[in-house]
Amino acid sequence: MYLISAYFDDKTRKVLQRYMDAIAKKTGNDYMITHQVPPHLTIAAIEAKNSEVLLPGFRQVSEKITEGSITIVSVGMLLPYVLYAAPVLNEYLQNLSACIAEVYANVPEVSLNRYYRPMQWLPHITLGKQLTQKQMQAAVEIMQRQFTALEGKVTSIGLAEVNPHRDVETIRLV
Repeated sequence: MYLISAYFDDKTRKVLQRYMDAIAKKTGNDYMITHQVPPHLTIAAIEAKNSEVLLPGFRQVSEKITEGSITIVSVGMLLPYVLYAAPVLNEYLQNLSACIAEVYANVPEVSLNRYYRPMQWLPHITLGKQLTQKQMQAAVEIMQRQFTALEGKVTSIGLAEVNPHRDVETIRLV
């Protein structure tokens, strides 16, 4: 499994990392920190034999898109284990999703995860993962106190392997 994710400007990244750190401290669940998962917004989850199959399309996507703004407005849960920050699905994010789907549509050895296809995608930035019920409650409590809406900027995209997280290639957007 591979992910294509959006990464953020320093200000946005620092705020999101602060939320991740606060959740880890409050819950004792440091999955995101231990696994060195940076703040990111996954745009596509893709099944492929290897990253070499994905790299030409990934580079093609990076030539078609630019930096863009997002507004992170809420905190939500993917029950039972994940707490996330939610951006508004704006035109910029919808175009990123559509661009990736279009680039990989005719690559036979590639399969886009159905939950990351255009119009089937819930944009989210994972803040805590593999949380128990008690940890989830503590994480929600800390976010109730700390979370505020945030204007952010997507400044790069990355192709990464999962389990463990490993960047294959990151491209700065213009």
